[in-house]
Amino acid sequence: MTNPMTQPLQGMLETHPQAGQGNLDQQALLECLAACFECAQVCTSCADACLGEQNLDMLRRCIRLNLDCADVCDATGRVLTRCTQPDMNVVRTQLQACLAACEACGAECEQHAEHHQHCAICAESCRRCADACRNLLSGISA
Repeated sequence: MTNPMTQPLQGMLETHPQAGQGNLDQQALLECLAACFECAQVCTSCADACLGEQNLDMLRRCIRLNLDCADVCDATGRVLTRCTQPDMNVVRTQLQACLAACEACGAECEQHAEHHQHCAICAESCRRCADACRNLLSGISA
């Protein structure tokens, strides 16, 4: 069953005249796009929630990684959205950067998850995005 949140993305991929140019698995691409854009929003929200907490000094690194991860995920989603004549070295490198950012942010948020539910939610979103990037990367030849 199609996720209503990914239907517009799926429609664009299905109707784009250059879709499939990079020989990427279209379902893995769709899942990665959705995960990247979700993670960007969740990380931004988590950083904002951290700023509202009392123990701001303890969350400084978390906020930094949230914001870095949000930016990298957003950029990755935008790069993956472009189907016309992709440079697969750029796509691979961007996915690797996103994977690294998600792993770092997810690990940091996990350390605060017991005390801050927003960090638990963010850590889970980062894990999903890292998995989606890893899955898409597995289909790109070196």
